[in-house]
Amino acid sequence: MRVRIGYSAWIVGVVQFLVIHVIAESAWARPYSWARNNISDLGNVHCALQPEPEPRYICSPDHDLMNASFITLGALLVVGAVLTGGALWRRGPAAAVARLLLAGAGVGFVLAGLAPADVNEDQHVLGAFLIMATGNIGVALAGLALADHVPAPLRWGTSLLGVTAVTAFGLFLSHHYLGLGMGGMERVAAFPLLFWACAAGVRGLVPRTGRTQEAVSAERLGRVG
Repeated sequence: MRVRIGYSAWIVGVVQFLVIHVIAESAWARPYSWARNNISDLGNVHCALQPEPEPRYICSPDHDLMNASFITLGALLVVGAVLTGGALWRRGPAAAVARLLLAGAGVGFVLAGLAPADVNEDQHVLGAFLIMATGNIGVALAGLALADHVPAPLRWGTSLLGVTAVTAFGLFLSHHYLGLGMGGMERVAAFPLLFWACAAGVRGLVPRTGRTQEAVSAERLGRVG
């Protein structure tokens, strides 16, 4: 039950975030752009022209809703990292570090939600760093730390996803957007973690059959014996 709660926490956290994201952006009088606007713009409290890092006018009527969504997502990411345990992860330091880094990303979302960028920029930037640096490194390391019952292509894909997101974060910081715009590159850096958590949660909740199911049953019997 604990493990299923962990998987469900990841799914609920990501889905509510994406839904609230759409609701918050649709409330803008001036159209919100995934290419020109940061994700954090949705949580800004004040209406104002923001000159950095790219000039844009920000006015988000549903900022309170968005910030609550940040906090909810962060808390549920931490819950998932704690509760998935041996069902998803191998034993050893690599898994412990990966889970700690993923939980750190959850803390980052909480910090970002508690401190909008135009209220406490330093705390918000710290939260963003935890999300896109710590969290993405955690995803890259997770590929080496997932349990043996996870198919090898999924483990490799997880590491590749993390490396891609870390690279995108570096490009975002250096203002190299590769035609995606500031907001587009930020999403390449931030969303892989969320998609991975949601996919891992769905896979964990779907009953596995065949040889994998037999292997899990045999492992349980071995522990009882």
